[in-house]
Amino acid sequence: MSTHPSPAPPPAPPAGPPAGPPAPPPAARPFAWAGRTYRIQTAATVITGLGNAGAPIATAFAVLRSGGDAGDVGWTAAARLLPTVLFLLIGGALADRLPRHRVMVAANALNAVSQAALAVLVLCGTVQLWQLLVLAAAGGTGQAFYSPAAQGVILGSVDRAHAARAFAVFRIAVNAAQIGGAALGGALVAAVGPGWVLAADAAGFAAAAGLRTLLDAPARQAAPQDGGMLRDLLDGWREFASRRWLWAVVVQFSVVNACLIATEAVLGPIVADDRLGGARPWGLALAASGIGMVAGGLLMVRWRPRRILLAGNAGVFLFALPSAALAAGAPLPLLAAAMFAAGLGAEVFGVNWMVALQQEIPEEKTARVAAYDWLGSVALTPVGTAVAGPATVALGLDGTLWTATALCLALTVLVLATPEVRRLSRTRTSTPAPASSTPAAAG
Repeated sequence: MSTHPSPAPPPAPPAGPPAGPPAPPPAARPFAWAGRTYRIQTAATVITGLGNAGAPIATAFAVLRSGGDAGDVGWTAAARLLPTVLFLLIGGALADRLPRHRVMVAANALNAVSQAALAVLVLCGTVQLWQLLVLAAAGGTGQAFYSPAAQGVILGSVDRAHAARAFAVFRIAVNAAQIGGAALGGALVAAVGPGWVLAADAAGFAAAAGLRTLLDAPARQAAPQDGGMLRDLLDGWREFASRRWLWAVVVQFSVVNACLIATEAVLGPIVADDRLGGARPWGLALAASGIGMVAGGLLMVRWRPRRILLAGNAGVFLFALPSAALAAGAPLPLLAAAMFAAGLGAEVFGVNWMVALQQEIPEEKTARVAAYDWLGSVALTPVGTAVAGPATVALGLDGTLWTATALCLALTVLVLATPEVRRLSRTRTSTPAPASSTPAAAG
């Protein structure tokens, strides 16, 4: 047998006319990195954001119009935050054991029911303080189970190569909803009363729950381990406590968030009612914060600082401006400018923080770590809102606002003294996946 191959037959002539120049490759699809999970979660979050932006204004003025005072406003805000703190760890562990989208749907349904019941009571003019407290607590419970699952879903919905851009676009979309929601919420409270704003919030939660039923379960999620939920919580704690940059920033935000929530939920509405003319100007000020967030998101689409948390904490310094403007008796244009700057700073921090979490935390543990993040970040917010009213008696309204300003500035300086915070750097990412690929679903 010959070892030489036979000559190949000549190629057949083309069957049609000669081929022209090769067609150019198809243009890359815009937002090709945005897979189905990312798109659905973003849309659902925008819907709830529209209602949630106006709901705190509506709740505060519902308390005031039913005869309550600053202390009652603070207790109502605290009633929502306290169960959030109590149930966050359970929510985080559950979100790493069950399909995350199902946890979010159940949480949204609870929020829809509680807000609808509150809206009916307010519209009927029969709401009492104890009812406000109970329904606010139900809403806070839903938030506790929703937040860790939602963070796990969005962190896992894009690949690392596109993370900064994806998180910036996500936050732009969500914060754009804050602009319309806050301005419309303030206007509706002034025009038709707080009950209709609360009803719109309930409808938004119901719509978001329906959308999230369309999310796919992840192809693979960490299976429950022996030892149950307690072992999951301990494992999450080890991940959290082993990273000094992580717990240092969370401790910082435990105080900063308490000051921010007390200012936005209690002190700001009181100043608006006394000095600015009521709900409408306060809604416009909150809308300016939303515009600042959109501007910050647009900045972060392009800006990718190497020192992630150093750049992020530069934005946190701006958080002190709204309370300082309120304390100084600034007119609405200056207050709006302060709120705009704080919103911009929030996005500079927020996008960099999400990049750090996705970069440093294993995906299968993100919900548990997110639960410790949320727990530490909101642990003192019930205290902040509860003592905001009594603090105005002891320190005066302006003195309380100046104290909040000083705490925000001091904590940011202290956390930047931590080397791990200053030095945490963006890592090189792998080559981006082809435009046609779809990120793995995370919930």
